[in-house]
Amino acid sequence: MTGLDRYQTPKTRPMPQKRTALVASLDIGTSKIACMIARLKPCPPNEALRGRSHAVELIGYSQIQSRGVKAAAVVDLAECEQAVRQAVALAERMAKVRVESVLLSVSGGRLQGHLVEAAADIKGGAVTQADVSRITSAGMRHATGEGRTVLHALPVDYALDGVKGIRDPRGMVARQFGVDMNVVTSDATVAKNLMLVVERCHLNVEAMAASPYVAGLSVLTDDEADIGAAVVEMGAGTTTIATYSGGRFVHAGGFAVGGQHITMDLARGLSACIADAERIKTLYGTVLTGGSDARELMSVPAAGDNERDAPQIVSRATIANIVRHRAEEIFEMVRDRLADSPFAAEPRARVVLSGGASQLTGLPELATQILGRPVRIGRPLGFGRLPNEAKSASFAVPSGLLVYPQYAHLEHVEPRHTRQLRTGTDGYFGKVGRWLREGF
Repeated sequence: MTGLDRYQTPKTRPMPQKRTALVASLDIGTSKIACMIARLKPCPPNEALRGRSHAVELIGYSQIQSRGVKAAAVVDLAECEQAVRQAVALAERMAKVRVESVLLSVSGGRLQGHLVEAAADIKGGAVTQADVSRITSAGMRHATGEGRTVLHALPVDYALDGVKGIRDPRGMVARQFGVDMNVVTSDATVAKNLMLVVERCHLNVEAMAASPYVAGLSVLTDDEADIGAAVVEMGAGTTTIATYSGGRFVHAGGFAVGGQHITMDLARGLSACIADAERIKTLYGTVLTGGSDARELMSVPAAGDNERDAPQIVSRATIANIVRHRAEEIFEMVRDRLADSPFAAEPRARVVLSGGASQLTGLPELATQILGRPVRIGRPLGFGRLPNEAKSASFAVPSGLLVYPQYAHLEHVEPRHTRQLRTGTDGYFGKVGRWLREGF
């Protein structure tokens, strides 16, 4: 492994304030792949969503079953590539445009956020942009372990001679300058293989972003981010968490347990095949058990090839108990992660659930009980004319990726000293090629 593992994943350029842009997002999940294409048009400030400079107008989208992915990591390149090509082609056909580059989400690779403090003496008296970049870069490198790569390096707070709470230190005078930053990392191998799949589809990766962070950009109001909030993105193969405080993204975490584990529990508990278990979860999945559930019976086809096997008769209560058991385990793991994050010190902060697995009946009530916080389901906010299918919590990540370029200016970006290879494009070998090639 080279030191380049510690490099950042590709970063998008900040959005020009008064220009319209075409953007495409790609969310390669364990159970589904979603692609969304939108026009970003400059718009006047919105009270509830102050950070947004552009309105997002969706012109094409697709959602297909994922292939070649396990726990949000690529396990079969060829299978995953075929599925990505299909998802992008469907969205392109609907939008009537060709996509050259995509914004890509990352939810696997053991996402981790570190709050890092870095400080240095200032030689010239006044803080310059070069000082900010130098110290932020040092902090970022310090936080990045072997075999990890940086998805986000976000300054949270600046300090001058030990005085914190400085919004913009540039031009101010001090002897010592410090920065507190949130550095979010992922396993380099997971990030690289996701990127490799996209590059094999002859698409550039414009930027990569942590799933729970972009879900937060889609589903949180500014008030929630200011008071404090945790976004819990519940996917099929992973559950990931982003914590917000004082309007800023301050922490991330995650683990490889999700909605697919509920499906597998049902398949085992009911001796059903996985497809039937998934259908039962979608139609009858609930964590609530009422008095009549024990009396309400349903038949489940037996797993196996023998059609003469008699179907099983199970009660709705049996199904609810299996679902509830795993859901409780997931929220207990979320509770432990939140206890170790800045969220624990935010007494009024709430939890917002997103992702496909958050749509099980009764989940907010169960989460409220276990986490001891107000909980709501988060759906994409402030999008013009979203079709019904894309209004759900399961589209929080791909819709959040469309919002993400408007927040790109907040991030520290490492300077890249890459020689331009003459390939006729600045794609694979330019912007991101070195990161991909030298890491292997």
